[in-house]
Amino acid sequence: MPNREATDPEEVKALADIEAYGCHILYVLEEGDLAPFAYSVGIEHNFGAPEFVVIGLKPEISQSIINEYCRRVHSGEVFEPGQRTSGFVKDFDCQFDAVHIEHYPEHFGWDLWFYDGPDFRVVQLIFPTTEGIWPWDAEADDWFRAWQPLLDTAPASQA
Repeated sequence: MPNREATDPEEVKALADIEAYGCHILYVLEEGDLAPFAYSVGIEHNFGAPEFVVIGLKPEISQSIINEYCRRVHSGEVFEPGQRTSGFVKDFDCQFDAVHIEHYPEHFGWDLWFYDGPDFRVVQLIFPTTEGIWPWDAEADDWFRAWQPLLDTAPASQA
């Protein structure tokens, strides 16, 4: 494990979870127009696979999806950016995409702490609507695009 010094009870719990379960999961509540999201800490350290983020789902669903990812990479399964796969969101294929490093400070503070900087990878699980529409499809409405922002490119600069 990286040489992490736990200075508060939350850090102690995070390190214990990473050791016991392979990862620690953080859920960030929605704030204003920003969708809630959940992400992992420790998966790359333990299994050599990228950390994982899912955006726009309820806490229980997000946690279940991240645990499934952790279980599958622990068993040796490899997920590549652009790959579609099943078994994460009921009855739907989902797609993996790499997260651009410029999103790390806003989204992955605990990973930055754990890895002592941005030397880790993250993949985002992207899911379609129940009608099979992906966020990048022309038919996707503005709400769906905002509720599941794609993190594969650098954020638009704020002028």
